[in-house]
Amino acid sequence: MLRDELGDLAAFLVVAEERSFTRAAARLSTSQPSLSQTVRRLEERLGVRLLIRNTRNVSVTDAGEQLVNTLRPALSDINNRLQALSQFREKPAGLVRITTGQHAADTLIWPAVAETLHAYPDIKIELSLDSALTDIVSERFDAGIRLGEQIAQDMIALRIGPDIRMAVVGSPEYLSKNPLPRTPQNLTHHSCINMRMQSAGGIYPWEFSQGERELHVRVDGQFIVNNIIAAAKAAEEGLGLAIVMEDQVIKQIAEGKLIRVLDDWCPPFPGYHIYYPSRRLLSPAFQAFLQTLRDRYAVLDTERR
Repeated sequence: MLRDELGDLAAFLVVAEERSFTRAAARLSTSQPSLSQTVRRLEERLGVRLLIRNTRNVSVTDAGEQLVNTLRPALSDINNRLQALSQFREKPAGLVRITTGQHAADTLIWPAVAETLHAYPDIKIELSLDSALTDIVSERFDAGIRLGEQIAQDMIALRIGPDIRMAVVGSPEYLSKNPLPRTPQNLTHHSCINMRMQSAGGIYPWEFSQGERELHVRVDGQFIVNNIIAAAKAAEEGLGLAIVMEDQVIKQIAEGKLIRVLDDWCPPFPGYHIYYPSRRLLSPAFQAFLQTLRDRYAVLDTERR
């Protein structure tokens, strides 16, 4: 491979991912004309057209898509192996990219992040807060943190959190004007605060179980959010019933600001796991962060492969 060819391939991959020479140039800290020339040089060298350019955006040809599918895992592996060389340094170094949701970050991740950064000055951590089920391989994350039931089977998953319960809550004002729901089916007669799931774009059906009986209930109401913290706040404001994480509303329930209903339909379920690809070479920086999580939550240290 020619000396400049690997750099040209890496530059093309960024353009293909961004679908924009302008955004790709900013990401690579270069100029748009220079980047365009680099891709054109690569196309001439390979003898095929990789990108279709117009005034508004950039799209990838079939040949370009095939090259992207080849480059993405290969360059990711090269990058991981280069980071692994830091094992020969006195301390781990490099960037660790993690995707997680707001609730997991608030309850579990912040302390581990702070501890890792204080212990290893040469490590950088990028934490992406997103409720969507991000593809950590294609988006180049080292790991994701999600509920155990949401993790693909081809991932290594390490449990880092206790069991979780959901809670259906409403304000005293709302429930004084509406009958208490005795079963999940009664929710169809209530104003409920819906949650739009970013991963699918649809409205989340409320999930309940009692013994071996499981129910998914489609509810209706005037207010829709895409954040569970906002749902709890809306319930406190009297906008309807909301289903949220139990630990988010314990204080409000104790203070009488919220009333819990359908408690016997909300059993515990497996909590948060950190997960990562089983075939990925783990960088020393990520291993240091992972060890911090293991030390903090040792009692929950069970891996699923």
